[in-house]
Amino acid sequence: MAKVTSTAPGGMTSRPPAVLQVLPGLETGGVERGAVDIAVALAEAGWRSLVVSSGGPMTREILRAGAEHIEMPVHSKNPMAMRANADRLARLIVENEVDIVHARSRAPAWSARRAARRTGARFVTTFHGTYNLGPPFKRLYNSVMARGDRVIAISEFIARHVTETYGADPERIRVIHRGIDIGHFDPRQVSAERLVALSAAWRLRDGAPVIMLPGRLTRWKGQKVLIEAIARLRRDDIRCLLVGDDQGRAGYRRDLEAQIARRGLDGIAHLVGDCRDMPAALMLADVVVSASTDPEAFGRVIVEAQAMGRPIVAADHGASRELVVPGETGWLVPPNDPAALADALAAALALDAPAREALAAQAMARARERFSKQHMCAATLALYREVVEEMQRDAEAAA
Repeated sequence: MAKVTSTAPGGMTSRPPAVLQVLPGLETGGVERGAVDIAVALAEAGWRSLVVSSGGPMTREILRAGAEHIEMPVHSKNPMAMRANADRLARLIVENEVDIVHARSRAPAWSARRAARRTGARFVTTFHGTYNLGPPFKRLYNSVMARGDRVIAISEFIARHVTETYGADPERIRVIHRGIDIGHFDPRQVSAERLVALSAAWRLRDGAPVIMLPGRLTRWKGQKVLIEAIARLRRDDIRCLLVGDDQGRAGYRRDLEAQIARRGLDGIAHLVGDCRDMPAALMLADVVVSASTDPEAFGRVIVEAQAMGRPIVAADHGASRELVVPGETGWLVPPNDPAALADALAAALALDAPAREALAAQAMARARERFSKQHMCAATLALYREVVEEMQRDAEAAA
C-alpha cells in the first residue's frame, strides 16, 4: 500500500499519516485482537501506528510490528481519571502529530473524543456491541460510540442498531465485519498429531459424531438450549462438547452439570473448559453450534467454523443472518428453541459425504472472501485514507 501524505491538526505536511488507537487493555478478546491487527497493518503500510491502553501481553505483538504502545489508565471509568486521560491524550496527539484517534471502548472513547476535539484530530469509533441500555445515563454513556466522524459497525445488524437507537447519521457509518486469521483457521495447517492429542485429552471415542458449542460459559451463549436439544435427539452414540471457560461463573457451571445429569446425558455432554487450539477443536467437530439467546453483534465462532469447513447451526437473529447462508453454509434456527435446534442438528449429522464436502467448500470460500483479517484491515485502512483525504480538502479550503 502506498504511503499517503497527511494533514496534521496543525496544517499540511508530507509525512505519513498517524493513527492512534485507544482501548482499555491488551489482555485478550475480540476488541483487543482487532486493535492489534490494525496496528500491525498500519505499520506494514508505512503509516505511523500508535496504541494507548493500560497494557497487557498482546502489547508484544504491537511492538514487534514496529508500532508504538503508550501505557495509560484509559480503562478507568472514574470521571476525574477520564478527564486526566483526555489531557494526556491531547498532549500525545500534538506531540506525535496524530491525524486520527480511533476509540474502541466507551470509557476511553469519552477521553479520546475530548482530546480529538481539542486538538483538531479526527475521531473514529468502532461500535462492537449493542451494550446494555438501562437508565438514561447509561444510554448517554454508550452514545459516545455513535459520535465519531466515522463509526465502524462490525455488522449490518450493529449499523441498524446505531442508527435506530442513537440516531447516528447513516452517512457516517461504515460496516466492516470482524476478520479472522485465515492462515490460522485453515484445515490444511492442522496436523494429525494435534487432532490426536486433543481427542485423547477429551476422551473422544473413534467414530462418535461430535457436536460442539464454543464460547465462554455464560447464560446468553445458549448452552442450556443445546443440552435440551441433545436430549431430544435421543442418541447415545454422539458427543456434545461445551468448549469454554466459566470465567468465575461457578454457579452457572454447576447449573449446566445438573441439567446434564437430570437429562441423563452424563456420558454424552461434557464441559471441557478452555481450549488453546481452536482450529484443531473445530476439526474434531461434525457440527458447530452458536445457540446464543441474545443477538450476536458479529459471531466469530460462526466464521471460524466455516473457515474450517464445519457445518454450522446458528440462532436466527443478530449478525448470524449475515454470516450463514441457509442450505449452503449451514442452518439458522429460531433462538431459544431446542426442538428446532434438534431438527437442524439431525439434518447436519445426516449429511452424506458429497453433501458435506459441498457445504464445506462453500463455507470456506465465503469465509475467506468476506471475513478474513486481510479484508478487515484493508477496509479499515481505506476508511482512514478517506478521513485523511477529507482533512486535506478541509485544510485546502481553509487556506
